[in-house]
Amino acid sequence: MQLYPIETGNFKLDGGAMFGVVPKSLWSRTNPADENNMIDMAARSLLIEDGDRLILIDTGMGNKQSDKFFGYYYLWGDDSIDSSLAKHGFHRDDITDVFMTHLHFDHCGGSIQWNKDRTGYEPAFKNARFWSNEAHWKWAVTPNAREKASFLKENILPLEESGQLCFMPLPSENSGYLENSELGFDILYVDGHTDKQMIPHLKYKGKTLVFTADLLPTVGHIPLPYVMGYDTRPLLTLDEKAKFLGKAASEEFFLFLEHDAHNQICTLKHTEKGVRLKETFKFDEVFN
Repeated sequence: MQLYPIETGNFKLDGGAMFGVVPKSLWSRTNPADENNMIDMAARSLLIEDGDRLILIDTGMGNKQSDKFFGYYYLWGDDSIDSSLAKHGFHRDDITDVFMTHLHFDHCGGSIQWNKDRTGYEPAFKNARFWSNEAHWKWAVTPNAREKASFLKENILPLEESGQLCFMPLPSENSGYLENSELGFDILYVDGHTDKQMIPHLKYKGKTLVFTADLLPTVGHIPLPYVMGYDTRPLLTLDEKAKFLGKAASEEFFLFLEHDAHNQICTLKHTEKGVRLKETFKFDEVFN
């Protein structure tokens, strides 16, 4: 097995929305804001080369939305999913599986693109199966008012229409974990941010690497109360974070950060104030 970080592009989001009830005087220490109160964000995917399978975890925003839409998110930098795949010797047509942690547009938008004559949509990875889970799919196609702006039908419905959509089984009752999934990694299911978000856990080169998605967007979100305003069940996020971060610190997990524009991987430690940041790394510093 070989793993590769895939930088799909960078954007900005409102810092207040990203940190909920936490005052700016606190969150700005780790995530400084610009004059518009916007903070730097990444859309970092993970590519897994495992035998004859090439698995991509999340796909970023994609490029099919309008200029007006992208204007809300202040895109910056030169990274793209195609250039990042090419850097490692791959093309999007090589992808066999796309695993979507959840169906918010910044995680799955790159899964669907315009067709050739721009009359409709098609899978952006023509040879891939696209993985969600049935509970989250139902949540996304009949969205609540709070999340409706994040679940875009043009990102979601074409997946089903393509015939390439597949569902992961849900975890056994009360465990929260699906062990040894179809794609070869364990999955933690969490419900605070959105219903049945999937958090992959991979065994790689003697270490446990966790793709944290929106359970832990940046290193600035490590303290328990630092919960995004986007989370649908913030009190549940507190509980899920406490359990996950405690385990991550105790078992020395390496956390792959999807949204931290400046840190790819971090580790955690137990302190008198709770779990805190231990170290940050570039991917190649840990897995060279």
